[in-house]
Amino acid sequence: MAQTRERTPSHHHTAPELLGHGLRLSPWDPDSDADAATWLRARADPEFLRWNTPLVPVTDLDGARASLRAVAERVADGESASFRVADAASGTTLGHIGVNAIDPVMSVARVGYWVLPEARGHRVAARALCLTSRWAFTDLGLHRLELGHALGHEASCRVAERSGFSYEGTLRGAMFESGTLDAFRDVHLHARLTTDPEPGEAATTPDPEPGEAATTPDPGPGEAAMTPDPEPGEAATTPDRR
Repeated sequence: MAQTRERTPSHHHTAPELLGHGLRLSPWDPDSDADAATWLRARADPEFLRWNTPLVPVTDLDGARASLRAVAERVADGESASFRVADAASGTTLGHIGVNAIDPVMSVARVGYWVLPEARGHRVAARALCLTSRWAFTDLGLHRLELGHALGHEASCRVAERSGFSYEGTLRGAMFESGTLDAFRDVHLHARLTTDPEPGEAATTPDPEPGEAATTPDPGPGEAAMTPDPEPGEAATTPDRR
């Protein structure tokens, strides 16, 4: 089970620190130059832009800071929980994962994540997804987590299924096509229930299987393209948020 370390209590919601599967998950810091630079690099990555079409692209450090502030505001409001994914031993940032669109009435939320280019091929996405899912089910008390990705993103399909998110169907025209707000593409919907069995050990093994780094690397930014953290423009299925 994930170890958690709560931040200093405050009047608003905060994301905890999660430890497990060789990873350390902690909140992003909008005031950190390093976090802003990492956020900008990830949001400008061609793989991110291939699978996501932000309403407001992040193109400079000021935009990255504004985007991170928007993330922090949603966390404070209890709408989401967003984490910087880092290697537990070195502290090196590997990617991002968020539990978004939290609906306490229906006990459901959506997960989204991305992995930096240099960290792909080591099951970072699957390990972070398993760790965060268990926290969402136990600490948040959620019943259902949903994950969506653009049709054709086979690597993300494998991450979802490896992490216990069963394929449930195809949503027609549920997100923007790459690079345009005038056309739409289909989305594969996956979901996991709190009553589903835990994923097998293979899902959280850091080293890839033989050949995996070349053939099925951890998806890059946008692997859960339907519902990555919905800072301005990223929630392709709910463009009215910001």
